[in-house]
Amino acid sequence: MRTFSKVTTVLLASSLLLAACSDAKEGASSSPAGKTGVSSSPGAKKEKLDLKWTVIADASSQLPAADKDFVKSAIEEKFNVTLKMTYLPLGQDYTNKLNTMIASGDIPDLFYAEGVPSNNYIRDGVARDLTGIVTPEKMPNYFKNWVTEANLKSYQVQSAFKRAPVPYETNYYRTFYIRKDWLDKLNLKMPTNYDELVNVMKAFTFNDPDGNGKNDTYGFTAAGSGASVSMDFPEFLQNGLVGDTYVDGDQFIDVRSDIRMQNVLTDIKKLLDLKVVDPDWFLNKYGQHFDKAAQGKAGIVIGQGRDLAFDNNPAGLQMKSKQAGQTTADWEPFHPWEKTGTWVETIPGNPFLISSKTSDAKVQRSIEILDWLAGEEGFLLTRYGKEGVHYKRNGKTIEVNQDAYKKDVIDNNNFIEIYGWFTPRKPEVFGLNVVDPKITERDKKIVEKINSYKILPSVGTALTVKEGMDLGAMRKRMNELHIQVVYKDKDASNWPQYRQEIMTKFGGKAIFDNYAELATAAKGKTIKFKAEN
Repeated sequence: MRTFSKVTTVLLASSLLLAACSDAKEGASSSPAGKTGVSSSPGAKKEKLDLKWTVIADASSQLPAADKDFVKSAIEEKFNVTLKMTYLPLGQDYTNKLNTMIASGDIPDLFYAEGVPSNNYIRDGVARDLTGIVTPEKMPNYFKNWVTEANLKSYQVQSAFKRAPVPYETNYYRTFYIRKDWLDKLNLKMPTNYDELVNVMKAFTFNDPDGNGKNDTYGFTAAGSGASVSMDFPEFLQNGLVGDTYVDGDQFIDVRSDIRMQNVLTDIKKLLDLKVVDPDWFLNKYGQHFDKAAQGKAGIVIGQGRDLAFDNNPAGLQMKSKQAGQTTADWEPFHPWEKTGTWVETIPGNPFLISSKTSDAKVQRSIEILDWLAGEEGFLLTRYGKEGVHYKRNGKTIEVNQDAYKKDVIDNNNFIEIYGWFTPRKPEVFGLNVVDPKITERDKKIVEKINSYKILPSVGTALTVKEGMDLGAMRKRMNELHIQVVYKDKDASNWPQYRQEIMTKFGGKAIFDNYAELATAAKGKTIKFKAEN
């Protein structure tokens, strides 16, 4: 087996976020949109503009040749633009690419970013003020369907309106997935608590669950991206730490800096000592842990997304496993903490920003496209393809043509997902009922299972920092200290003093006191943060 020798404590900052589009005229089944995929637009009469966007995309998605990219053609025709899309998976490579573009002066007109980097872009003057730009008048679909003005107000940082949240999934489909076929082969039951979970990890590592006679499988894998201790480790939940931040009574809890991290890190060290975790977990970039699981190298992984293990999702565990030769793979959801709380309710996540160097004309055109993406017409084109070709519509019922969708979308590297970065796949927002032959009874049971999990209340608001607060530096140091404990210290006894360094020298207390004030306003009761150990 491999060792941990290549793991380093060099931590990288992560980033990402999304942005999207708009439309004033939403297509109906009887409209010309059924032929072209979009309705006519005044944009075609305006000056033609070159737009550059940088967005996130799944590693398995790639844009096809121009003659096969019907989404790009539709956008360019409708809005009279030439649209250049730069896209990478969420993670450090995306942030590095974006930072390189910014440093060279090649700033995208519109780009997605994670929370901490977005603060830096605002501080450094990279991001444009969005006052009078992101408004209900100019983005009616965005506000009607996805984001409230209250969401927007709570999302601002540094006393400036220079970022806006990408529409986000309010249902949180986060769950453990397990190779049920491996359980059956080893005559094991689905784990219902932490001890049973660890025992299954041991069996998956040492009892040859794939029957190939080799010692080449692990119980669990995750992705640290060379930067942090993944929150996929079950030791967080085992020690009562759920989600990233939450309110417990009158206390604001920041999970990763909490005093209870001493116990979490202690238990993670014990789990790693058992040799049941993929030894590359720390260096795995996001997505690589799913690839390893699909290749039969690990039997348990945590995933997020409604269709991650659907039978016909080309980017999902089940289909990728079959393609990798794991013909008996049966990935099923489970959660030992399903009755006590698996995560917290979602709050606005990562934002989109517009370059401060972009002309007013390009800003306006990008906003028009984003709002179109946030509307029914743009949503349908970037999620289900062209009406009359990839689906047929009868009122509010959308019936997917599976063969045509596979031929034009899936077989072309599932490229449509790149354009779908701005909106979650939630047709119910538009009152649509999607009849998709690809959705199997097994898929429906997966959704039913995950929806049965208990989700705890959130802090009730987006959490933003004040000017002068360096959230990035604080998180970077926190992550460094987590890795220090896991890989260098003999035990986790130094965590309390490490925590004090985070709270004092790196401004954690001031940041979390500010978060507590925001939670106080959202909850309507006094919330405090306890910095003392």
